[in-house]
Amino acid sequence: MKTFRVTVVSFLLLLIMDLFAFELYAQAAKVDPGSLTVDRIFNSKEFELESAPATRWRKNGAVSISLESGDKGQKLVSHNLNSGVQETLVPEHWLIPAGETKPLNVEDYEFSDNGSKLLIYTNSKKVWRVNSRGDYWVLDLSNRELKKLGGDFLPSTLMFATFSPDGKRVCFVHKNNLYVQDLIDFNITPLTTNGTAKLINGTFDWVYEEELGLRKGFRWSPDSNSVAYWQIDTEGVKDFLITSSSDGPYAKLLTFGYPKTGEKNPAAKIGVVSAKGGETAFLQIPGDSRDHYLAKMDWVDTSIVLQQFNRLQNKNTVMIADPKTGKCKNILVETDKAWVENDNEFLWINKNQNFIWLSERDGWCHAYLVSRSGDKITQITKGNFDVIHIEAVDEKSGWLYYLASPDNPTQRYLYRVSLNGGDPELVSPKDMKGTHAYSLSPDATHAVHRFSNFNTPPSARLIHLADHKVIKTYTENAAFKKKLETIKKVGTEFFRLKVDQGVELDGWCIKPPEFDPAKKHPVLFYVYGEPAGQTVLDRWDGKRFLWHAMLAQNGYLVMSIDNRGTPAPRGRDWRKSVYRQVGILASSDQANAVKELLKTHSYMDASRIAIWGWSGGGSMTLNAVFRHPDLYKTGMSIAPVPNQRHYDTIYQERYMGLPSDNPEGYKNGSPINFAHQLKGKLLLVHGTGDDNCHYLGMETLIDELISHNKQFTMLAYPNRSHSINEGKNTTRHLYDLLTKYLFANN
Repeated sequence: MKTFRVTVVSFLLLLIMDLFAFELYAQAAKVDPGSLTVDRIFNSKEFELESAPATRWRKNGAVSISLESGDKGQKLVSHNLNSGVQETLVPEHWLIPAGETKPLNVEDYEFSDNGSKLLIYTNSKKVWRVNSRGDYWVLDLSNRELKKLGGDFLPSTLMFATFSPDGKRVCFVHKNNLYVQDLIDFNITPLTTNGTAKLINGTFDWVYEEELGLRKGFRWSPDSNSVAYWQIDTEGVKDFLITSSSDGPYAKLLTFGYPKTGEKNPAAKIGVVSAKGGETAFLQIPGDSRDHYLAKMDWVDTSIVLQQFNRLQNKNTVMIADPKTGKCKNILVETDKAWVENDNEFLWINKNQNFIWLSERDGWCHAYLVSRSGDKITQITKGNFDVIHIEAVDEKSGWLYYLASPDNPTQRYLYRVSLNGGDPELVSPKDMKGTHAYSLSPDATHAVHRFSNFNTPPSARLIHLADHKVIKTYTENAAFKKKLETIKKVGTEFFRLKVDQGVELDGWCIKPPEFDPAKKHPVLFYVYGEPAGQTVLDRWDGKRFLWHAMLAQNGYLVMSIDNRGTPAPRGRDWRKSVYRQVGILASSDQANAVKELLKTHSYMDASRIAIWGWSGGGSMTLNAVFRHPDLYKTGMSIAPVPNQRHYDTIYQERYMGLPSDNPEGYKNGSPINFAHQLKGKLLLVHGTGDDNCHYLGMETLIDELISHNKQFTMLAYPNRSHSINEGKNTTRHLYDLLTKYLFANN
């Protein structure tokens, strides 16, 4: 506590000392409407984007459904793209429960397969990252009856309610058990009864959700008679404790299983149970359930298909199982000397006799057609480029639609190729340079198209896919664009930079208005640098871009570099080069890029180089200022992982291997082991309620810095999570802190 008080006092004194300099900036901004400020960006409605209505597709054709605002609430509107007919499917007053005066606030919805019923999700609560607990209501569209599901269960305690394929029942999770509710008599049948805090049925523990992207942990059989589900056993997984002080004078403890590198993992099984209840039959999946991950599962006809990763995640085994006998058969094994990506959903075609599969086996990520038995594998896409994501299959016309960017890894475009292979065709307009995203109709004739680039806020349109003709414009964000025209324009550019060994790195730069290359300018680098994300992307970056532009308006050069190991579409070797050396290779690439830029950009002030980042970028910031103390003057690290041994198994072991097999890699990749080399200014920021990158890691770093008599500034945000966005004024406060610290110390 004393150390914390001393740190806070020194921080306040620092701000007071530099208040005058910052006030000059603030006063200048007040009298100049062309200048951005933290308040204008984060504390006003000036720069709020218009959101397009949430649009979905009916399964039976080119009919879009959008959730739109009505006079008194929300309504669902359908648009038949063949006939052009638009109609209100569900008006606001149909969503008013009996005895109430206001309609439900629809947060999510699902139609039954036959379109006769609507499932509505509302009154949600947050579970880890997303709001996945809430209330569910069923609206019968034939008689307009609106009924709440869950019987006597408490409000906001149901998860992942899903119609059976025949629309007669709904399956959901409540307190780690599975239930089925009949939609005729509304009786509830428990499918499992053994769920506890340690034994989880139908959903997932922290690490499966965070690192494998799994939340809903059950699947209806196509005949609606059975439910297949994951069961996660966290017994023996060490608990992590987070202190919460938000509910009064006595702190509370939040306890959850969190397997850190080298520690015991949860065990996963897949079982099948009758929708009428009864005993669960578990699949006979080979291998130790705590040393493997069950990353995907679904039905195909009367069988179950699944993907099993080993603990090192360098082997993905695709199996098909008989739910009656529980026996499993391997149909495909994907391996890599580093790791195998977990990005393959099951996409079946040819009456479920083939599936589409992404693989890096030829050095690039390409699409393959795999027979159901696994005996035949045919490559569909070929060439020195990566398929980034499969968007849809138009089986009737024989097309595979996918995202790629063969010529520029910072951009994204839609292509299509024959399922028989051949030359790809560009679908996105050639003259719209930047990032394209699509939601294709089931028949691949229409799409919701979203587009943005680095300087252009997003637009959303309904299009005819063949000619990209616009049918309906949801938003162009015209008012936002007009507002941007009143702001002093900063210069932006993308570049490619050669560093050691001929490696080329992509980057961008934001320059001050009326940039003068004869002057010396301070520089701020924005970094992430880990395998989980790119920063050098030609797309709109929201309020972070505006904040960077604000810094440029105040004389800064703001830059970002993607080092090797980031998930850019530049081939398997680019991405996997970081294996077993996370934090080592990346920080070297970043430093070499700075050195190279200083050689060729005389307007960069070498004595005023700063760097900032969040999460993995926070760790990279620490690695930068600790490993290269003579290069960086200032670092601002938010929510980092100072010691890789303190992070979770699935993420860290995927890229670093096991700690027992790579002790030097873990040691040399962790910035805490280089903290003694700090010379410049360092700001540390962390939420004490961070369940992902724990505040404990920050405390260990603080102890290490103190032991070497290294001065720093630190601010803890009480009870905030990894995103540090909870509570009134938090985001504005954080960026105000970063701005003032940068101006005062760089």
